[in-house]
Amino acid sequence: MDQRTSNVHRLLADHVRSPSLRHIRDPHFLTKLALQIVKSLDSDGSVWRKWEGPRDTVISSALDCWIPNDDMLAFLNTLPGQPLTMTDLEQRMRHLIEVEYIASPEPDLQAECLKIYQAEKSAGTEMPAIIGRLSAYVAAQWQRLQDARRKEEESRLEAARLERERRLLSYGDCPWTQIKGSKCFYCRKNGRVFQLKPNSDKSWNMYRVFAVDDNEAGEMIGRYRTRADANKVVAKAAYEPEPWR
Repeated sequence: MDQRTSNVHRLLADHVRSPSLRHIRDPHFLTKLALQIVKSLDSDGSVWRKWEGPRDTVISSALDCWIPNDDMLAFLNTLPGQPLTMTDLEQRMRHLIEVEYIASPEPDLQAECLKIYQAEKSAGTEMPAIIGRLSAYVAAQWQRLQDARRKEEESRLEAARLERERRLLSYGDCPWTQIKGSKCFYCRKNGRVFQLKPNSDKSWNMYRVFAVDDNEAGEMIGRYRTRADANKVVAKAAYEPEPWR
């Protein structure tokens, strides 16, 4: 194999060496692997001259593992290449995170990652093995965190919707909200209730109604592409005389 093929082969071999099938298939780590491959193939034109060879592979794999920089720098300087300074390490990590988007450390995992790292270091585990264990841990916890945050966001949105619903049904002014089980959106402004009814082309018909009820026969005001467009009309219609009353 030529050098380029050998580099790709090495990256793939490192990835499938993981004992966790979930880790191998995880989209987060597949994206990380793809970026490492592309970067490896483009390395001939890189301006980062101290990062040729295995150094870049190591630091790319460890970006989200919360390994102390002092220990990482010491290990990287045992690998072939010119001596690295702490600035070299910090700026290379920043570039990989902010420019190449390979990975970024998850703040919620910092404490546990450091605990695992210190335990493995005390046991005499070598750095590549520690990185492998931490990467597997981060992969497993990443999905858990995503699920927890999604549930938290859903709860927050539902609580906000319930508050809007409470205000609407209590005759208080409120922005567009959807009562549970309703296909329409309602808002109250200046004590007046407006209804948005969806059309098949994703546009909205807006009505002035007198009850929060999908079956309410109201006075049609217009047809609008988005709720934002309807909002501009509501801002005026809520304060104009109502000729049908």
